[in-house]
Amino acid sequence: MAHKAGLFDLRLVIAILFAIYGAVVLVVGLGFTDESDLAKADGLNINLWSGVGMLALAALFAAWALLRPVVVPDGTPAEEGQRRG
Repeated sequence: MAHKAGLFDLRLVIAILFAIYGAVVLVVGLGFTDESDLAKADGLNINLWSGVGMLALAALFAAWALLRPVVVPDGTPAEEGQRRG
């Protein structure tokens, strides 16, 4: 019998980290960016757009992990080999 990797799926860990960092950067971009920061970046709010991009990437990784889960076989590799042949 096989089961899903669940929270041990690396894609979910990456999605959670990108979501946390993206939310922090988005908040910094929305609330803590002043004119001197915008002048350094040629008028572009880098923190805002980086946060939006990170949240979008987190959503893609989470969707990928949920739509195509990793299936982990039960038992040891030796037991799997005996069952197959």
